[in-house]
Amino acid sequence: MTTNLATVLAGSRLLPVLTVPSVASAGPLADALAAGGPRCAEVAFRTPDASRVVKAMTAHGALTVGAGTVLTAQQAEQAVAAGARFLVSPGFDEEVIGAACKLGVPVVPGVATATELMRALKAGIDTVKLFPAEPLGGTGMLRALAAPFPRVRFVPTGGIGPGHLAAYLGHPSVLAVGGSWIATPGHLERGEYDEIRRLTAEAVERTAP
Repeated sequence: MTTNLATVLAGSRLLPVLTVPSVASAGPLADALAAGGPRCAEVAFRTPDASRVVKAMTAHGALTVGAGTVLTAQQAEQAVAAGARFLVSPGFDEEVIGAACKLGVPVVPGVATATELMRALKAGIDTVKLFPAEPLGGTGMLRALAAPFPRVRFVPTGGIGPGHLAAYLGHPSVLAVGGSWIATPGHLERGEYDEIRRLTAEAVERTAP
């Protein structure tokens, strides 16, 4: 790969996870996030407009945009063609990993067990998404997995809210925390961009060193 996720995130420890129903929301959403302070965002490939959303948010220029919920090599190719700088998958899939390597972008596969983590390491991946973090046991599960794998960096995602940030970010193995509470589909449907900006700024403040 040409770079790693830590380089792409450039020190940002908050990764907003976005499910954007319509490309019409992309510009106002990017404005709200940029005003709130994070430098990156993950657009989930769960909607028909996902590629166009990635392209529009990348064109905005204020954010480093990646693609999440990448399930296939074809989605990986579509995401990178749209401008995605990194890929995130909910699980470990060799075809997605291989596509990311060919495309020269960092990929963060999801893991829920030590076995999956060992498969990731064997594939040359040392940054993984702990998913779904809270249902798996939260920081207790994080500590249990991190202990035998000290060189692995984690991006916990799934069920995390603002009240969990300090506990996760306090663990030295955590690179960043992903969260969807910052900009939910409901916020976007209602056009609540001021609320997105407020939640973003609040989360950024919580993640500050």
